[in-house]
Amino acid sequence: SIHLAPSLPLQEDFVYHWKAITHYYIETSDDKAPVTDTNIPSHLEQMLDILVQEENERESGETGPCMEYLLHHKILETLYTLGKADCPPGMKQQVLVFYTKLLGRIRQPLLPHINVHRPVQKLIRLCGEVLATPTENEEIQFLCIVCAKLKQDPYLVNFFLENKLKSWASKGAPNVISEDTLKGQDSLSNDTGQSQQPEKLSGAAGAEHTESEDGPPHQTDDLSTSLDDLSATSLPEASVVRPNQDYNLVNSLLNLTRSPDGRIAVKACEGLMLLVSLPEPAAVKCLTQGTSLCELLTDRLASLYKALPQSVDPLDIETVEAINWGLDSYSHKEDASAFPGKRALISFLSWFDYCDQLIKEAQKTAAVALARAVHERFFIGVMEPQLMQTSEMGILTSTALLHRIVRQVTSDVLLQEMVVFILGEQREPETLAEISRHPLRHRLIEHCDHISDEISIMTLRMFEHLLQKPNEHILYNLVLRNLEERNYTEYKPLCPEDKDVVENGLVAGAVDLEEDPLFTDISPDNTLSKKEWLSSSPPPTPDHPKNDGKTEVHKIVNSFLCLVPDEAKSSYHVEGTGYDTYLRDAHRQFRDYCAICLRWEWPGSPKALEKCNLEAAFFEGHFLKVLFDRMGRILDQPYDVNLQVTSVLSRLSLFPHPHTHEYLLDPYVNLASGCRSLFSVIVRVVGDLMVRIQRIQDFTPKLLLVRKRLLGLEPEGPVIDHITLLEGVIVLEEFCKELAAIAFVKYHASSTP
Repeated sequence: SIHLAPSLPLQEDFVYHWKAITHYYIETSDDKAPVTDTNIPSHLEQMLDILVQEENERESGETGPCMEYLLHHKILETLYTLGKADCPPGMKQQVLVFYTKLLGRIRQPLLPHINVHRPVQKLIRLCGEVLATPTENEEIQFLCIVCAKLKQDPYLVNFFLENKLKSWASKGAPNVISEDTLKGQDSLSNDTGQSQQPEKLSGAAGAEHTESEDGPPHQTDDLSTSLDDLSATSLPEASVVRPNQDYNLVNSLLNLTRSPDGRIAVKACEGLMLLVSLPEPAAVKCLTQGTSLCELLTDRLASLYKALPQSVDPLDIETVEAINWGLDSYSHKEDASAFPGKRALISFLSWFDYCDQLIKEAQKTAAVALARAVHERFFIGVMEPQLMQTSEMGILTSTALLHRIVRQVTSDVLLQEMVVFILGEQREPETLAEISRHPLRHRLIEHCDHISDEISIMTLRMFEHLLQKPNEHILYNLVLRNLEERNYTEYKPLCPEDKDVVENGLVAGAVDLEEDPLFTDISPDNTLSKKEWLSSSPPPTPDHPKNDGKTEVHKIVNSFLCLVPDEAKSSYHVEGTGYDTYLRDAHRQFRDYCAICLRWEWPGSPKALEKCNLEAAFFEGHFLKVLFDRMGRILDQPYDVNLQVTSVLSRLSLFPHPHTHEYLLDPYVNLASGCRSLFSVIVRVVGDLMVRIQRIQDFTPKLLLVRKRLLGLEPEGPVIDHITLLEGVIVLEEFCKELAAIAFVKYHASSTP
């Protein structure tokens, strides 16, 4: 071929390269030789370079003659046809690269042009059709550049919702191209986008009469014939039977997420991440209703979950390192800590992480639709039967997996669905009769008191992590709804003659308080300012003296610290088991809880007793019932179970809500008859302990030895009798110190602005 002098203007150069390509198809008889043996790749590369150079030499936003030529002569349509037929072999790859570079390297917006977005849309349909095809890499690069362009300019997505295509074509797109290119756009008779009129095809071939001096017109007809042959030989497209509003960009990416090549799959996932975040309402609707995105995400979750071994060690589920969906590149060979099913576990958790991140990034309506699908098709469809089974091994594994995803979830929308799945939506107070209204909630709470300690501990841990999640419904459903009316208290209205008693710092009905050693410091001038709740801990109520919060908090702290009798205390004999560690922990945790609860606009003080329905029968609710029952058996159950039960209770007492605070941390609440509070449960345990201590010889030295062994200060030696009781006493003493520290920290956090 003749080399043109570089002095020729760009357009002639551009047309020369395009002609060279079209002539190849007219002249060559051997279309079996791969494209890499021809000059086509280099001509395409030169065309790109010319377009970039042209754009750099012009004012921004101005279309130069080469770009006009590309658009007017529908070069992309022609290339699409050649790529679809993959003629010569390898052409599809070349076309994908050309489109990708064109969209990536040209700054002016091309997608609004019908002669760009229509062939782009068709090329999208060719992507992901066959998995592990040689062009997969080019396909994903192309799809990702389209996604990136849509992210920059979200309204463009409307060109890619298929039933819009016709109406856009008839109206003409924004930045309308000349009239005649639009003529006949509606009569798309075949999928090349060219109707069969000869002059249309000669246009596509880029040999209109204006360039007739380049060669006799019959060449044009030859090319149109060869293009027609190509279309006829390539498979007919299914575009006709595709449903309305088809969103092929999503479908092609979804196909590529299944690629055996991990890098391609991750790129496809990233592309979907961009698409779900687009704010265009039509695209969102199409994404959630016109594509199988929701089904595919959830079906993959389900199949990865089902691929897990029947039993995985709960410790492995808990400790397998944090999973990031883009890095699911686990190699069994390099892993020293491998265990059976690790690969499957990582695949499941990383896909769950992807769904979570996708929902987090998604536009609000899309996020809700995706999360609902996960709820219905995965949580209810797959996880619930596993959690409700009776096999202990099965319960343990499925609860450990639930615990893991509760810890892992970060999207608020997905968390909300997970919370409703676990707890149900009920917000009215619980009654004993209706305790199993939400079967899964009922079953999981029952599992906190399961015959298997492992199941109890795992389920309690799951609830402990659930309570740390930023969702108001969790604490409300488990606890607060039952404390709304404060009907655990007995209200003693003051009669007039009691008024002076109160002014003298004493309370009506509190006959024995003056003798109580904890109630020193009461004097009339210790009155409490009318600050909001937390400026006293606990809140002032008509049934105890209003004195300054300091003495109040000091009495509460002492109430908890003095609960365990001296002969049952062992911590002061051992270094470093003081009260300050609890203060530091409580301080940090309380700060975290306040940050979470801030936006729930909880009241500062308890609901006024006059407004409470104190006559309503009080039931602490299933969750607290089970926790209190277990707490009551602290002297008779294993150390690990006790640690977990007290851990959940201390979490509950950290919440900055005046009702949980009063019910769990105020020893001076006047309990209504038949009601128990955390303090009253512990008092009962201590009563039982006093009796049992009498029967054990050398109780205190044995207790000390057990504590030292637990701390690793003493080597394990011969078995000590009553070990369960002794360990229970140690947990009890530590728990009381922890509650005292929490009460103290909550008081001080509130009194310092």
